Amino acid sequence: MTVLLCGNHLSKCLNLKNLQAKHMRGNNYNCIPITPRSRLERLLRERELRKSNKYFEETRDGNKEAEQVYSDSLTESDSFNSLNEEDISEALAVAKVFPDRSQRPEERPRKQRLLVVANRLPVSAVREGEDSFHLEISVGGLVSALLGVKEFETRWIGWAGVNVSDGVGQKALTKALAEMRCIPVFLDEQIVNQYYNGYCNNILWPLFHYLGLPQEDRLATTRSFQSQFDAYKKANQMFADVVNRYYKEGDVVWCHDYHLMFLPKCLKEYNDKMKVGWFLHTPFPSSEIHRTLPSRTELLRSVLAADLVGFHTYDYARHFVSACTRILGLEGTPEGVEDQGKLTRVAAFPIGIDSDRFIRALELPEVQEHMKELKERFAGRKVMLGVDRLDMIKGIPQKILAFEKFLEENPRWRDKVVLLQIAVPTRTNVPDYQKLTSQVHEIVGRINGRFGTLTAVPIHHLDRSLDFYALCALYAVTDVALVTSLRDGMNLVSYEFVACQASKKGVLILSEFAGAAQSLGAGAILVNPWNVTEVAASIGYALDMPADEREKRHLVNFKHVTTHTSQEWAATFVSELNDTIVEAQLRTRQVPPLLPKEVAVDCYSKSNNRLIILGFNATLTEPVDALGRGGQIREMELKLHPNIKKPLKKLSDDPKTTIVVLSGSDRTVLDKNFREYNMWLAAENGMFLRHTSGEWMTTMPENLHMDWVDSVKHVFEYFTERTPRSHFELRETSVVWNYKYADIEFGRLQARDLLQHLWTGPISNASLDVVQGGRSVEVRAIGVSKGAAIDRILGEIVHDKGMKAPIDYVLCIGHFLAKDEDVYKFFEPELPCESSPLARAMPSNSLRSSPLLKFPVSKNGSKAARYKKQRSMSTIEKLEIDHARGDPWIPTYHDRTSLHEGSSVLDLQGDNYFSCAVARKRSSARYLLKTSDDVVNLLSNMADHSSTRST
Repeated sequence: MTVLLCGNHLSKCLNLKNLQAKHMRGNNYNCIPITPRSRLERLLRERELRKSNKYFEETRDGNKEAEQVYSDSLTESDSFNSLNEEDISEALAVAKVFPDRSQRPEERPRKQRLLVVANRLPVSAVREGEDSFHLEISVGGLVSALLGVKEFETRWIGWAGVNVSDGVGQKALTKALAEMRCIPVFLDEQIVNQYYNGYCNNILWPLFHYLGLPQEDRLATTRSFQSQFDAYKKANQMFADVVNRYYKEGDVVWCHDYHLMFLPKCLKEYNDKMKVGWFLHTPFPSSEIHRTLPSRTELLRSVLAADLVGFHTYDYARHFVSACTRILGLEGTPEGVEDQGKLTRVAAFPIGIDSDRFIRALELPEVQEHMKELKERFAGRKVMLGVDRLDMIKGIPQKILAFEKFLEENPRWRDKVVLLQIAVPTRTNVPDYQKLTSQVHEIVGRINGRFGTLTAVPIHHLDRSLDFYALCALYAVTDVALVTSLRDGMNLVSYEFVACQASKKGVLILSEFAGAAQSLGAGAILVNPWNVTEVAASIGYALDMPADEREKRHLVNFKHVTTHTSQEWAATFVSELNDTIVEAQLRTRQVPPLLPKEVAVDCYSKSNNRLIILGFNATLTEPVDALGRGGQIREMELKLHPNIKKPLKKLSDDPKTTIVVLSGSDRTVLDKNFREYNMWLAAENGMFLRHTSGEWMTTMPENLHMDWVDSVKHVFEYFTERTPRSHFELRETSVVWNYKYADIEFGRLQARDLLQHLWTGPISNASLDVVQGGRSVEVRAIGVSKGAAIDRILGEIVHDKGMKAPIDYVLCIGHFLAKDEDVYKFFEPELPCESSPLARAMPSNSLRSSPLLKFPVSKNGSKAARYKKQRSMSTIEKLEIDHARGDPWIPTYHDRTSLHEGSSVLDLQGDNYFSCAVARKRSSARYLLKTSDDVVNLLSNMADHSSTRST
């Protein structure tokens, strides 16, 4: 479906024409939705609108007819016959984050503000006086990429490269930078040394480029890793403080690179509604490399606070998701990383350049003059070009050695080819870089001495940068560009070369370890820079390549470079970020709200007969590491949270409170942890029940067969042997295989294989349920679930206590599997559609069945559906309604229980029922508690309002 997203006027969202209705997943209403239901549709619409806007802006001044076409194409006038609240609310959600594209440009509100936050501003400042600074435009991939971005009102936030500690200087620099739409972050010299030179350049940069962590501290013998990391966090907080100062509602904050991995977390702590994206311009290493970083967990969690995380290539994105999965134990999905219902979208956004800037530059007189000089200087020789920073990752020595081997093997080319190597100096005060410079100079000198003549040398090496005009001219006259990066986030030199080759159509030799290989690989010759022989052979192939092949290769890459521009890159990222916010808002509607603890405690204190149902594992136990790094043996032995014992004791001794611990664990585990408390224990999902003062009894249905256990046990034993650190539990009513402590990806593969064995073998014809947990597989008999057992448990409790007063308060808390969340629905006093007139007219008291009350299945609906309706009515009303339907309701009783006891189990107002999922945002519970620590706090507050049982 294609529709217009309106930001200012909802009426325009409700008046669209020429829409084609499509079947949309999740649309249960017989009407046409007014917004695109899928992310892809929204993004495609945004893309078309961007193209339309660009077309209009190019033709507006000279073609009035184009203006009318543009306006007509975006203005819709017909109205819908029917609309629903879901569509309107979704339209409003979309309208909040997408600008109004339907207005003509002169009528539109100002452009969306984009706050670009990077370590360095696009300008460098040099202090000339107390209150005066000289500003220079900096060079770099990010700067050149964003120079052409005009769709947003951009503000840059970053460090200006100068230490300004006095107030007068800071005020003067802020004013000077404001004219260039830049906002400075003032870092002192100590922070810069520890944060930038230390943690960023000495730790993160080598690690992300597969150079590993330093064996010793090369910068200062007294500086520790922890002090560098502390400075890194402090610097990121300083950046966040500046962003918060200038942020306005609706702004998009775009954080860049490894210098600011902590920034998304800082920003979200300040304002969780802020739209935050983070983009990495370097490679992201495999999880095996990243896991060596001591601060790996903190950095990953901080980046995941962003709404959208971007990388240059799919490989980098895949490595990031894998690191989150293996190191944090989170779930990786095709869309990104999910943590308890919160999705951080992870995607690849290959950066581009402002190709028009290079193409236009070739027509300038200055460039033409440079081109003429170069052609005359190298007449009769093929020109090969390398433009790199003098850096370990750029592979300059490997490039020169490969060129030497080419000259060795091809004597005919020795006086017909020249390699121009531009090596821009960087970090000249670092010993490793000084050593690299000496090495390169030595190799160049040896080759020139070996193959050069009195009038010509094969390699021209420059240790300096070139101005823009000279660089464009050099690109234009080059026959073969040689990029041999050992690791490179993207490498825009290859893009710039292609953009300047419309006339010559030169050949690009590109390292497969550069991110650009993913984008330009179709037209380039890809090489492994470590394989000197392969690179030398590729040089020969490129120099001898036929003209028609050169042209075909060039056209493929030229089309990519001119369409995947920096403008499109930035617009696509921000569009995805805006859409991610829409998706998050839609997902948030499905996440239960946090439990209002004060309300729950207040209702508890005012009630007279309370029922508290508690899970055990991850509810009453201490929080543990998701991957079991706290110790597998210790964690497998479930123990009560040390802070819960006192409040649990006080609550269980309250005569007005009945506590049930409902767990999947076996009886011995519950006995060990709860024997000293006055409460009810329901083991193995409620199949066994006892009061701590009595004996265990079974609540299993009579027709429950367990003859399948041995065959399933053999399968689980087999997979336990094949999967290191997995284990299985043999219970009386189920068998559970757990791979929480195994390698995550291997465990999932084994679980998939296990399920195939089960379905095709021992349980192919059995009446069994296979319940998949986060990292477990459980086989149990059909009908074994906490929800199915709770009515039988209630019946036993009512009979045992001789309960006369109805239960008027229920609190149900647990970290249950989806299969067992039916226990939450059991106590819901009303129908799912609570706004229906019938439901509103019903009395609030509800009847619950005990094991002694059975309902017949009739033509009017299933027993479960009938049962839900009955529990919101009084006994007399149910009898009257069933009689009117001609479907008599005939309860049957256990000989120990009367009709009065069965019908008075619950007298539950909707406001007095609290169901809470612990650490599960995808749940049918009413509310959410984040951790077991929150459960402890809640029960402690309740205990303070409890009365002590008289002795």
